[in-house]
Amino acid sequence: MLEALKKAVRHLPALLGVALLFGAIYVVQKEFRSLRVEDISRALDAMPTSALLAALFWTLMSYYVLTFYDLLGTIYAGHRMGYGRVCFASFCAYSLSHNLGFATVSGAAVRYRLYAHWGMGPVQIAKLVAFCSLTFGLGGLVLGGLVLFVEPAAVPYFGAITPRWVMHGIGAALWMVAIGYVTLSRVVGTIRLMGAEIGLPEFKLALAQVFLATVDVALTATIFYALLPSAPELTLWRFLAVYLAAYTAGLAANLPGGIGVFDTAILVGLAPWLEAPVIVGAILVFRLYYYIIPLFIAGAMFAGNEILVRGGSMLRGVQTLARWSEPDFPIVAATGAVALCGLLLLGLALVAPAPDFAWVDPDLRPIVTRAGQFLPSLIGAGLIVLAVGLSRRVNLAWGLTLLLLFLGAAFAIAHGDRVWIAGVLLLAMALVAPFRRSFYRHARLLSGPMQFSTALPLLVLAVCVLVLAGFTRRVHFMTDAAWWEIVLAPDKPMALRVTVALAVALSLFAIWSMIRPGQVKAQPWDPASARLYAALGGMPPAEADGLVWSETNRAAIPFLRRGQVLVGLGDPVGDPQARVAAAWRLGDFAMQEGRDVAFWRAGPDLLGVYADLGLTAFPLDNDGVPLAAANGDTPMADAYLVCQAEVDVTTLLPLLPSLPKTA
Repeated sequence: MLEALKKAVRHLPALLGVALLFGAIYVVQKEFRSLRVEDISRALDAMPTSALLAALFWTLMSYYVLTFYDLLGTIYAGHRMGYGRVCFASFCAYSLSHNLGFATVSGAAVRYRLYAHWGMGPVQIAKLVAFCSLTFGLGGLVLGGLVLFVEPAAVPYFGAITPRWVMHGIGAALWMVAIGYVTLSRVVGTIRLMGAEIGLPEFKLALAQVFLATVDVALTATIFYALLPSAPELTLWRFLAVYLAAYTAGLAANLPGGIGVFDTAILVGLAPWLEAPVIVGAILVFRLYYYIIPLFIAGAMFAGNEILVRGGSMLRGVQTLARWSEPDFPIVAATGAVALCGLLLLGLALVAPAPDFAWVDPDLRPIVTRAGQFLPSLIGAGLIVLAVGLSRRVNLAWGLTLLLLFLGAAFAIAHGDRVWIAGVLLLAMALVAPFRRSFYRHARLLSGPMQFSTALPLLVLAVCVLVLAGFTRRVHFMTDAAWWEIVLAPDKPMALRVTVALAVALSLFAIWSMIRPGQVKAQPWDPASARLYAALGGMPPAEADGLVWSETNRAAIPFLRRGQVLVGLGDPVGDPQARVAAAWRLGDFAMQEGRDVAFWRAGPDLLGVYADLGLTAFPLDNDGVPLAAANGDTPMADAYLVCQAEVDVTTLLPLLPSLPKTA
């Protein structure tokens, strides 16, 4: 029971994000149903060039200030680095974390991978990551407290119904947290938190943290404020109240960039002063400046760094870790693009009018008319589910994604007035299609002989499609509405709403059941399993808890359970292609048990696969201890500790001497 509760708690952030997203869709559908693409386009055209240039300037200043987070972090960690490398790491880390949501708000994975290859030790990087994570939140505390004193009534949802003294009390509490942190750094220096001893920054460093964080949040808000037209009653303080509330909601949603939730909060908060199309236009430009352009620039910088590192390594005759270290930006970009396309098709009914199809050929008109808004919204929901499969590199998800993107583009072209949507979907296809080899994991449906358990999702999907198709032939108003509009519409028959909701939910679950990797079962570790492992070419460890096999049973890896971490002992052994699958299956098995995965004494051959799993490699010396910090780049080694460094490295380091040796 306790274990099940722990697993449920691990999924709470994702469930909260989904709930907030659907709540945001409901609010926009209810309050801003009159939004049209044409109105938004006119608002964008009316945006003056001076506003665009001002927003661009504040964007550059914001990212410039962020670089000092890392610079101060290296000082705090005791391993100061040149500003060039610090700037590179900071920009790439924040460009990625801004687009991926609260779970990676500090860009911890990026920092671990980069700084580990620039000579910093794991403990030093852990201190730097903690410093940057804490700095990121301090600015919201200071500005939030100030806003709650100056303009508490402007806070969306709560300002109008909460007494001023309560808002003032919350503001004072926020300030007390920031003041208490600075005071502790001056008076105590070291604190114990959850059994761990944490050294606080020096007093001057803590003051610099608070100051930088406050300036950064203010600059980010100024980007958005510069894009808004002048409104007599919309003061900077009132805008800050709205922005900080939206910013907090976006973080709580744990969605990429707070997508949907941040935007809805901004829309609702600014509605008393500005028209909706104007606000949406500002949101689009803000996201372009602060999220999308930096993400692709960071991706290009990583690609250039990869080329330079490999070229320089060949000239020097020295290998470094960097060739395996970069986060897979092509996969991140492809997955993000597909998810955004899904959201676009889901929300199409909010901004695009239902077409009349008068120009369509009479023979094709019945098919196109039935598609209406309903089918694109179904495709959008399917793309969001498939984006999860893409993030886990499932080959069937890649194929189905291309199919749904093509169908969505075809229907958009058939509608005539949605050619721009077709262009977006075809662009996403061009982004996903070249990376076929990157999606090398077999889906549950294709990973073994067809059985009832694997055929059932296909049957469920077919039945749901037939049910939905049958309704669209008989219920004329379904062609003009997205499926979620029908589910939320109080004037539609309850039987219809429930049927549509169940059919869509079961369809999405069936798609996920088809593309997800199959349930992993571990073989207990005993003399028989040790002999099988040895037959594949591995040296059986003295101690293990079990053995995980690839789907084809041609590769395997033993493991140990150590607290919240499942530790793979060495690399998987066996067939080269099956070794990759075995590594992924160990990660899936760890996820099933509610644990993180790590690999002990892994070799250099599969470091790319471990990076795809979101893990960071730390080179080990002959005694199995991570190499000490170095002044230059970290060289290649024969063995590594590979783990989810941002959460597990401090747990694993004390356990390393007790782990069994592997060949």
